[in-house]
Formats: sequence, structure tokens, C-alpha cells
Amino acid sequence: MDLNTVMEVRDARDAAPWLPGDAWLGGGTHLFSEPQPHLRRLVDLSRTGWTPVTTRPDGSLEIAATCTVAQLSRFAKELRAEAAPLFEECCRAFLASFKIWNMATVGGNLCNALPAGPMISLTAALDGTCLLRSQAGLLRRVPVTGFVTGAGRHVLAEGELLRSVTLPARALACRTAFRQASLYGLGRSGVLVIGTLDPADRSLTITVTASTVRPVRLRFPGPPTADGVRTAIDGAVAEDEWFDDIHGLPEWRRHMTLRYAEEIRRALSPAGEHHGARGA
Repeated sequence: MDLNTVMEVRDARDAAPWLPGDAWLGGGTHLFSEPQPHLRRLVDLSRTGWTPVTTRPDGSLEIAATCTVAQLSRFAKELRAEAAPLFEECCRAFLASFKIWNMATVGGNLCNALPAGPMISLTAALDGTCLLRSQAGLLRRVPVTGFVTGAGRHVLAEGELLRSVTLPARALACRTAFRQASLYGLGRSGVLVIGTLDPADRSLTITVTASTVRPVRLRFPGPPTADGVRTAIDGAVAEDEWFDDIHGLPEWRRHMTLRYAEEIRRALSPAGEHHGARGA
């Protein structure tokens, strides 16, 4: 879609004051998908030269906001980590064409803050932390679970930039289980639940996305009971936080979330660890 109110596109490397009507331009897949009458200028991040994914000395991964879904998928195929399969599962959870895969960015998916955003699911489940940079150059770090605050809502201030997301080495060493449901064969995710089992302390973490307006991450220090998981989810998700749109009613989303959470609890329990933990 043409953005006929945009009068200028400038390189993000050029120092210039942030003005009303400015917007960051990454892959642009969402930006150009619908009218943006409030925009006057785009600040293009495509020439920043940020390395898509960097492995840090401590074993953590830093994913640049400009990293595309295709780049992340290729990187994950060579990743030697227990949680590596989860990357491809979340990449494949996009309702996206080949073109979108090669243009859509990790940062854009987080900043759109849509409940079905699979990069939100991935980075929240792996305990990701967002690095934000203000127009004054000040940096702050926010957990992914705190970055997205609702459907289409996030904590970015005016002109603030999501620079990267860091995934800790400990999370990458976790066993994972993935469950996803859509109302249609090629439909947008209506429910996406991810479980991670920490090999160090045997704690189980269940992350709920797509069915809720914000990512919900629950940690259980020891093997939880079925009632314990159900109670924890119902306690963490308010009644009005179950997402309601054409892709699924709140009642259905809650039902499938509880069902998948129980499947994950069993798959990653001591008795079920050696059975298949993948699924869709």
C-alpha cells in the first residue's frame, strides 16, 4: 500500500531530530499493509549494518531488531542448543509468504505487539530481554514479557528504538515443548503455548501467547500438578485478557490454552521427558 502522506525517507545513520509524524522503518511488512495517515517521514534502519544474530562469550544470543525471520531461521539450523528446534517452530508459526519471511523483522514483530506475533512467543518463552535506546542515546532493558503490555501496545516511548533482544544461555539449554492451534489450516495462531524445562534446577516454565493480549510466563520451581498449572494460568490471566477476535473466541482460547499447558506439563515431566515434546 502506498503511504501518500509520507514526504521523506531518511537514513537512520544520519543524525537528525525526531519529529512528530516520524516512524522507524524496518522490514515494513506491517507499516505498508494499512493506511498510516499520521506519518510524514520514515527513518530507515535497513542500512545500519547490525549483525542479525550474535553469539556472546557467555553463550547468550543477541538478536538485532533488523534480523529477518529468514535470517533467524537459517541461523537456528546451525545452532547447537537444546532449544534450537523452537526457533524454526516459531518462524513457521507466521502466516506469511516467502516474501514476508525475507522482509519481516524480529523487532517489527515485537513492536507491532500483536497477540499472534510468533517472535514474541519465541523471545518471551526463552526469557528474552529487550534493549531500548532513546533519542538521547539512553539505554534501558525490559523483559519481553514486560515490553508487550496488550494487543498492539508496548512500552516504547516516542522516538525510542528497539535495538535488540538477548536470550540467555541458560534458556537456550532448556528442553522445549511447542503447541499451537488455529481455527483454520493456514490461519493465524489463536493459541500458542511453549514449555521449557531448565536442566539445572528442573524448573518448568510455561509461556502463553496468541490466546492472551500479552505474553504470560509462569515458572514452577518443581514438577507442578495439573491443578497447579490450571490454577496458575487462571490466576495470571484476567477474564478480559483472553483475546477476542475473528480468529477465536475467548472461551475457546482459554480451553485450548489449558489443554496444551497440560500436554506440555506431561511431556516435560520426569516421566514424559523422553517422549516427543513437539506438536502443533
